[in-house]
Amino acid sequence: MKQNYQLLLDKQLTQLQESGIVPRLLLHSCCAPCSSYVLEYLSRYFDITVYYYNPNISPREEFLRRAEEQQRLIEQMPLSRPVNCLIGAYDPASFSAIAAGLENEPEGGARCTACYRLRLESTARSAAEGGYDFFTTTLSISPLKDAERLNAIGGELAELVGVPYLYSDFKKKEGYKRSCQLSTEYELYRQDYCGCAFSKRDAQLRKNKKTDGK
Repeated sequence: MKQNYQLLLDKQLTQLQESGIVPRLLLHSCCAPCSSYVLEYLSRYFDITVYYYNPNISPREEFLRRAEEQQRLIEQMPLSRPVNCLIGAYDPASFSAIAAGLENEPEGGARCTACYRLRLESTARSAAEGGYDFFTTTLSISPLKDAERLNAIGGELAELVGVPYLYSDFKKKEGYKRSCQLSTEYELYRQDYCGCAFSKRDAQLRKNKKTDGK
């Protein structure tokens, strides 16, 4: 039976409220739109630093554009607590290495799982090095991302680095819908592909099929 990660998050947040403690959270973010609702939601409970680490994004101009939008959102959005932002190095070679042999995997398949792990490994290491109390990712807000796999990887890495992973499924409680509303409100750039060259290729193929079908 699948775990209900929203219930786990609810329990964790209740415990934090009762303790009166405001822990430090390193929040991996893939882009501003996905982080919008998560920041609105979690800034009530955590001292958050957004970690924008996405070596999968292609091309470099896309990586930089999304990074700029992430910073703009944090500056403009009124949140319960101030939020810091760390922009990770753009290292596409690391993504190419884990994607080798998986180029033709479907969206959401083995290549995506390897990409989840790549980004969460960096987040977990950075959380340990920075003395954070928790780490997690915004990725589960997308209906196209597998929360089960994300949380399993996060839990494994938490054991390795000694920093708790904040289990979550941010698409729950209409989180994805709220992120779309906030994206409209702040006029955020919303890309039409996940980020990597392969997802861009597949998005273009889908567009071509729709055009050919007219």
